[in-house]
Amino acid sequence: MAAKRRYERTNMKVLTTIADFRRERAAFGSLGFVPTMGYLHQGHLALVERARAECPAVAVSIFVNPTQFGPNEDYARYPRDTARDLALLEAAGVDLVFVPPVEEMYPPGFGTYVIQPAADEVLEGAARPGHFRGVATVVCKLFNIVQPTKSYFGQKDAQQTVVIRQMVRDLNIPVEIVIVPTVREADGLALSSRNVYLHPAQRAAAPVLYRALRAAAERYAAGERSGEALRALMREILAAEPLAKPDYVSVAHPLTLRELDQIGPEGALLSLAVRFDQVRLIDNWVLEPAP
Repeated sequence: MAAKRRYERTNMKVLTTIADFRRERAAFGSLGFVPTMGYLHQGHLALVERARAECPAVAVSIFVNPTQFGPNEDYARYPRDTARDLALLEAAGVDLVFVPPVEEMYPPGFGTYVIQPAADEVLEGAARPGHFRGVATVVCKLFNIVQPTKSYFGQKDAQQTVVIRQMVRDLNIPVEIVIVPTVREADGLALSSRNVYLHPAQRAAAPVLYRALRAAAERYAAGERSGEALRALMREILAAEPLAKPDYVSVAHPLTLRELDQIGPEGALLSLAVRFDQVRLIDNWVLEPAP
């Protein structure tokens, strides 16, 4: 019963400035942190739930970060519903919510960025130039503001987790990164804020991402170790869905994210990005090292 009572508190504080957040944060010791861009779904709430289970207090940020969107991407139309998000977070027992305006995070004259050149050469980095510069910079800033003990990220954004782990290691940031498994709909579609853009026919077609990943994972479990064979299998499944237009299909090293000819003892990361007209979805599957 004690654990349940923690979720019934209604004293959540919502802060919009760095100074106010730091003042309130000083009242807490160990703190779990979930950075988000808002328009929350059950995937985000799974991160909050994990943080609540592991930490005495939890902070969440809601910030649609403009620096991680390219000039032809959907920053202006990215879904937003802050009032709904705050109601969900209060019901989940969150202690602090940081909702800064853009000018608070990027004041006039801002000019310092965190850059990982290797991340820009593969997968999402190659497809979205500058994306990970924006991600790494805003997460670094949030870590400096929030000072969390642990921070929680979803496996769905696999390359992001690799980038953030390397940034924390390289810059000696004292936070433990916790990766939480992807939360999916009943038909396998990974939860994403962008799913709201799918019209009914696209939504019916979208689980093809999961089917392609699952088929490759099953082939791997049956003994296949050729990276190209697994990529070809995923492309074949995607090609059977007329609405699905792949950006990339990948079988890569789980740490370097370089494409593999043969899967070695470290296992691999299956990942893909697929467009349904203007809606771009990503998903992935971790192939664990063979016994």
